[in-house]
Amino acid sequence: MWSGKRLDINLASVEDLEGLFGIGRARAEAIVEVRKQCGSFNSVSDLRQVPGFGPGLLEQHLGQLSCDATASTSNGRNSNSSCKSDTRETRSSARLHSTCSSLCEQEHANLSYAEFSGNHVHGSGGDTKLMHSSLKEENSASLAINNRQTQNESSVLTVSCISQSDCIPLPNTHSHSTRSSTTKSANNTPKGIQPQLNFELHESDEEFDDLVGGDSDNNGELNLMDLENEEVGESGESESPFRLRSRLPECVNSDKYMMKRKFEGRVVSAGKKRRSFDIEDSMDLRRRPSSGAIVLSRKPIPSRENPPPDLQGWIETFQKWGNAERLLALDELMESCDPTQVRHVMAIIQPQFQRDFISLLPKELALYVLSFLEPKDLLRAAQTCQAWHILAEDNLLWREKCREENIDENTVFDTKIRRKSPSGFQHSPWKSLYMRQHHIEINWRTGSKKPPKVLKGHDDHVITCLEFCGHRIVSGSDDNTLKVWSAITGKCLRTLVGHTGGVWSSQMQSNVIISGSTDRTLKVWNADTGQCTHTLYGHTSTVRCMHLHENRVVSGSRDATLRMWDIDSGNCLHVLMGHVAAVRCVQYDGHRVISGAYDYMVKVWNPEQEVCLHTLQGHTNRVYSLQFDGTHIVSGSLDTSIRVWDAESGNCLHTLIGHQSLTSGMELKDNILVSGNADSTVKVWDITTGQCLQTLQGTNKHQSAVTCLQFNKKFVITSSDDGTVKIWDLKTGDFVRNLVTLESGGSGGVVWRVRTSNSKLVCAVGSRNGTEETKLLVLEFDIDQNCDNKHGTIKQLLTS
Repeated sequence: MWSGKRLDINLASVEDLEGLFGIGRARAEAIVEVRKQCGSFNSVSDLRQVPGFGPGLLEQHLGQLSCDATASTSNGRNSNSSCKSDTRETRSSARLHSTCSSLCEQEHANLSYAEFSGNHVHGSGGDTKLMHSSLKEENSASLAINNRQTQNESSVLTVSCISQSDCIPLPNTHSHSTRSSTTKSANNTPKGIQPQLNFELHESDEEFDDLVGGDSDNNGELNLMDLENEEVGESGESESPFRLRSRLPECVNSDKYMMKRKFEGRVVSAGKKRRSFDIEDSMDLRRRPSSGAIVLSRKPIPSRENPPPDLQGWIETFQKWGNAERLLALDELMESCDPTQVRHVMAIIQPQFQRDFISLLPKELALYVLSFLEPKDLLRAAQTCQAWHILAEDNLLWREKCREENIDENTVFDTKIRRKSPSGFQHSPWKSLYMRQHHIEINWRTGSKKPPKVLKGHDDHVITCLEFCGHRIVSGSDDNTLKVWSAITGKCLRTLVGHTGGVWSSQMQSNVIISGSTDRTLKVWNADTGQCTHTLYGHTSTVRCMHLHENRVVSGSRDATLRMWDIDSGNCLHVLMGHVAAVRCVQYDGHRVISGAYDYMVKVWNPEQEVCLHTLQGHTNRVYSLQFDGTHIVSGSLDTSIRVWDAESGNCLHTLIGHQSLTSGMELKDNILVSGNADSTVKVWDITTGQCLQTLQGTNKHQSAVTCLQFNKKFVITSSDDGTVKIWDLKTGDFVRNLVTLESGGSGGVVWRVRTSNSKLVCAVGSRNGTEETKLLVLEFDIDQNCDNKHGTIKQLLTS
């Protein structure tokens, strides 16, 4: 935005120029580019050579721009090294500043007509003498008058005086022209035409500002005074930058003449009224009665403070008219305007039709409209004005946004309260929760600032099972124990001792822990006290798998049976028999039990009746993994295939082919299946169509078997025997980054299990050859829980 101080176009940057109204970024860059090519500008009018910088725009900014010609060297001025050299083969512009160092004598006897073309003075009936003054200093001027009478010079600035005996010898420069101009004598002057002084400055002439001294202190006046066969010294420096003496015709008695800048190619016809469709600058040519001097001065640009003299009368006439007359006048006025003026009118009118309809609507309707915006668009809308800010902070509006993103609505009331700003404005807790969740997502993608917590335990044994619920972590090992850890402090809260064999399966719900062991028993533990509340006997071999739903748990054993237990009483409720080999995996939704076994079979059970409803046959090798969402059953086998079954009919809907080895782990959410395989790849499937959506591989893929995986709507987290934990983008399948990289990876270091929450990652790592110490790593991504970096989070969301 212009600050009121004139902007030097030889020093201004793109940002400075862009701040002027109507110029914009593109024109500002074009101005700087032209300045670089030319070295510098000599005057403000040089801007007309910039593409897109029209006469109207120049007039609009004349009062805001200046040109410091001192940046140009004297050599540059005399050798055509500026912008003007691009448009003319040769040109030596006349610089009129504070003084004229020397003037030679000039003969002009019997001149009846003189024409100044910007380059030459032509006369009839006499000759002109060459005058020259050297450029001595910055404020001096170079002036030359050529005595050649050339008929093919282009008329750039024309001063004509039609009289029989008088003439006006004028300054000129030495440049070549392309268009002829004919000198006229008084004898050829048509009768009835009054002697007149005509000025015409073509658009191509860029010496206009120098001629009138636009940047000097004399307000741009050029005085033409008498010069009769005598030398003129440096006197008069304080009065005017440049003076010439001449005998003026007595018949020229008008006090005011007009000089207009027009496009090149306009013809000045003596005595005829000419219409210029693009007038850029106006000049007044005045004659001083006392000295016979003609003063050429720039007219002030019209403004509200200095309006044209006839403007008020025109407005009063317009106000007296009726509606029909006004409309007609406006039609005629618009037809007479050029495009620049039409754009100016449009810029004034357009804001009158812009209305804040959101603020005008009832609150309920306004919120309904805003509910269709994405969260980042809501944040932008909140920055528009105070009314929009209040609407965009609506708590119910942000609650819906949280539900759309599956953000747990209970969390907000556990961790946040409605906050008030110092001004008393209440901020939405749902919005705060959404911003917190977005910040967590950014941390998953870019990295946590906190180092991971290291939880050491189980000595050098293998961690066989891992559970993570709330702020508790439970790890089971083949050292016969389970350990309960604090996810916040990383401390071991208690060690659960009681099994006489290795622990190979576990489940956790609230403060209840269930464990299965090679000692053929299940144990129920109280996580708060560490006490074993029940020991469940019945299986005759290792309890290899289990699934907990509410107060019932279903266990599968290598004895080929499944058992359902009541964890409150410790009683065995049902025994499901039918498999002929070890049961490796089990799922239970409260109504049906799904089991997979080493006999290649998948069975669907009604546990209450102890009846097998369906035996799903199709796999040709052991079944190692299962997923069940109440409608679809997904089974993974050592035969490299994954099968999708209908739970009601038992029919195979799809066979998912693509993996090359054992499918060791799977997760199913909202018909999206993610499978990890011993072939080191991870695949994303749509189980409704059987289509593979993504394969997570490439240069950053795992280098060994995938051991475990977790996923949500945004990411897939995978672990591997290569000692790494990787994060991938679920929608695109792109690798994001490595979350964990063990130094012993590739030489024995293994990540056995991973469990995730919204803001934490727990990894069970170790090795079988002693190269990596057995431990748990806890990575925290909810660093900004107190919203200390709120503004940074909003900025990241707006740019995401």
